[in-house]
Amino acid sequence: MKKFKFKSVVALANSKLSIKSAAVILACSTLVSALLGLFRDRLLNSYYLDTYPTGIDAYTAAFTVPDFMFFILTSGALSVSFIPVFNQRLVAGNKKSAWELSASVINLMAILTLIASVLIMIFADPLVRYVIGPGLDESGTILAINMMRVIAINPFLFAIATVITSIQQAVGRFVFYALAPALYNIGILIGITWFTDGINLFGVQLFDGGIMGVALGVILGAILQLIAALIGLFGLNFDYDFKIYWKNRGFRDVLKLLPARSLDQGIDYINTIVNTNLSSRMGAGALRSFQQATALHQMPVNLVGTAISTAFFPKLTEELGEGKEDAYNRTFRTALRTIIWISLPIAVIAFFTRGYVVNFIKNGGDPLIASILATLVLAIFARSVFQIASRGFYAHQDTKTPFIISIVAIGFSILLAVAFTIFGLGPEGLGWAQSIGAILEVIILIFLLQVRSHGKLLNASFWSAFFRMLFASAIAGCVAYSMTKFFPLLSTDDSFFSTFPKFFFIAIVSCIAYCIASYFLNLKEVAPLTKKLKKIVFRNLK
Repeated sequence: MKKFKFKSVVALANSKLSIKSAAVILACSTLVSALLGLFRDRLLNSYYLDTYPTGIDAYTAAFTVPDFMFFILTSGALSVSFIPVFNQRLVAGNKKSAWELSASVINLMAILTLIASVLIMIFADPLVRYVIGPGLDESGTILAINMMRVIAINPFLFAIATVITSIQQAVGRFVFYALAPALYNIGILIGITWFTDGINLFGVQLFDGGIMGVALGVILGAILQLIAALIGLFGLNFDYDFKIYWKNRGFRDVLKLLPARSLDQGIDYINTIVNTNLSSRMGAGALRSFQQATALHQMPVNLVGTAISTAFFPKLTEELGEGKEDAYNRTFRTALRTIIWISLPIAVIAFFTRGYVVNFIKNGGDPLIASILATLVLAIFARSVFQIASRGFYAHQDTKTPFIISIVAIGFSILLAVAFTIFGLGPEGLGWAQSIGAILEVIILIFLLQVRSHGKLLNASFWSAFFRMLFASAIAGCVAYSMTKFFPLLSTDDSFFSTFPKFFFIAIVSCIAYCIASYFLNLKEVAPLTKKLKKIVFRNLK
């Protein structure tokens, strides 16, 4: 037996990947993380949503400000601003400048997020009482304040991990970047499973337990994520220095690009804060129900839109860096068509199987979560497309245009959310506001990209394919609806194992119908599947 060598495994995992391999790995890792997330939410909802709705609302509210600070300072803002500039240095062969840029960004983000974390700890009380959860009762407010102070360290840990994984993305390394979200969820699951019972070390009771243990699991998950990111640096010969190179031209370029994208992320998350504020006033459990429906709709967005766009983004920046505008247009069209072809049927199937899906995160389901999810299916499609549409601008190092569009679309969403709340539409009204705003945003982005390319980006062939995809999705929707009548969700389907076979069968049959329709409608996206199927069939016949 060969001796296990850690360095060899890491070297293999850190090898450069093709776009196709990167997309597959990112999609698979996102799926694993999503399944772990479902299991995490199932445990939390089973423990607290019915028995302690105030506590689960408080836990949900506690994330809002730390997540806001992470999104506005780092998150996607950094990767889309950093990667194009970093890639320019590498293409030019200037590794010294690239490493100076990387070290500068790490150090600056670490300082900013550490300051933000300390400020959150100090001002957690007024933030919860007057901004995030004014509708929470006193016990829920105190619990949310305490948990927010624990989770406040997350922006600092996430920021360092994000810069490090952005470096890896830029050079075509995706494995450890892909592992990070799953490890984060594992940390939270450890918190739910063990920390809620208390922490005892050598006979000394360090922590008494309760839902606060879940917050400690969140911190553990963030630490595990950072460790995975650091392992991904092996073999890169990263020349780190605890110094900010203010005179580095690449660093100055990133600083110019960063504010617009950071504000874009911040504006987007203000939408979340508004929805948290409004839903906290709609009764115990409403805040958690809206957050859960939002998380469910976000899963396919991450699985399809984010994974595929992340894999394509370095290629887009590389082609523009080399002045290959036509190649960029072809690559963008391929990415956009792929995302549309996959996200359309997912949105349709999600609408008809929403009750089954909610059963995965709560025994016996939850009518309110399912109702909210129904209003968010349009957002599944729109936000999946948004991931590549926005990167179309970022590849041109243009972060201002998406920011301006976000202000318009999100401002419109917030106005709708407030209006729908006044009209008494409840959490479902918040969902409709999200979907309408997301559709508006992606329409404007695509239109401006088309104008920018002088009509060359999306040609007649693309639009023909798009309408054929819509027709195929309608067929899949009819099949999904019919299947729910043959395999209805019963009151006795109160467990994962009784619900999943029905959902799986409905989804599979609907997807097969969609692929068959795509084949007869001559959509090239189905070609890899039919080619693989023919190979398997003929191999068995031989």
